[in-house]
Amino acid sequence: MSQVPFVDLSWQHEPILAEITQAIAQVIEQGDFILGQAVTELETAFAQASGAEFGIGVASGTDAIALGLQACGIGVGDEVLVPANTFVATLIGVLHSGAKPVLVDCEASTALIDLAAAAQAITPQTKAIIAVHLYGQMVSPKELRDFASTHNLLIFEDAAQAHLAEREGDSAGSIGMAAAFSFYPSKNLGAMGDGGMVITSNPDVAKKVRSLRNYGAHRKYFHVDLGTNSRLDTLQAAILNIKLPHLPTWNQARNRAAQTYDHLLQPLKNKEIFPLENQSANGHIYHLYVIRIAQNCPLSRETIQEQLSAQGIQTGIHYPIPCHLQPAFEYLGYKHSDFPQAEILSQEILSLPMYPGISDSQLRQVTDAIQNLF
Repeated sequence: MSQVPFVDLSWQHEPILAEITQAIAQVIEQGDFILGQAVTELETAFAQASGAEFGIGVASGTDAIALGLQACGIGVGDEVLVPANTFVATLIGVLHSGAKPVLVDCEASTALIDLAAAAQAITPQTKAIIAVHLYGQMVSPKELRDFASTHNLLIFEDAAQAHLAEREGDSAGSIGMAAAFSFYPSKNLGAMGDGGMVITSNPDVAKKVRSLRNYGAHRKYFHVDLGTNSRLDTLQAAILNIKLPHLPTWNQARNRAAQTYDHLLQPLKNKEIFPLENQSANGHIYHLYVIRIAQNCPLSRETIQEQLSAQGIQTGIHYPIPCHLQPAFEYLGYKHSDFPQAEILSQEILSLPMYPGISDSQLRQVTDAIQNLF
């Protein structure tokens, strides 16, 4: 019985390992480890690929949110609308900017932010909405722009799972004032360590982030902002520069694998097992492939996950505890049942193995294993 890992990075690394090694050696030879040439090259290339004018490399996706929001003028006294169904880094980024996250529920079909619910959470202090492009699918750009225009809110994109995702003719990172990306190793575009980037088409925002990431200095020893130390390592940028040209092909492979999953999972609908909706066609880049195991499924999610694990099939849950129920955020005052869709999803979702090199036989092995449980 062959194993099916949740993520297999060796598939993408092995063919380009020589190029990566050479890029790392070049950085070592040049010695420009901090804000070196490779960082500048990646900032330009990634921003252009994402439909923005400027890229600013930072230390992590969380910092990209915090510094990006600050550069957009969001801070103390401001409220920012955030989906309850997201990774905690979204909230932490808002809090580090000085603003207050105001949580709203998500849509059951996609797990993306519910804009109707968001409209009900707006107060005079609400200044921005964070669109989390979750699992590789963008929030509808048209609906988001209409929402922001109606309520006079700034759009900030959390695109940590949506590198080069598209919807309605727009690319992730191109529809708001600014956007945050993560280069965590398992992302569609992943480094070999931590890293992140803010992209924007606003030159003032770009200038501000560059200052904030580097101790608040526009030039050495001249500090105009209360900044921090959050710079993308040149070594990581060099690795990402090698990977970036391959990203469109890798994303297409993920989308094809997801289509195969969709087909193979069709017979399980009568067991109340079905994938989240793809409303983006080929623009969904499937950082994760997420199914729902509904409450009335004959087998529990825990049983299915345990049985798959016993057969060497790794799965994940993204995310098992909604943000409003995390102990760290108790002080925000939320309670059980405040966001029912997010809570239901947290009990039903299961992420199946997904990476560009996953084979049709592995996809069938996963779906056959689930079907055989019944």
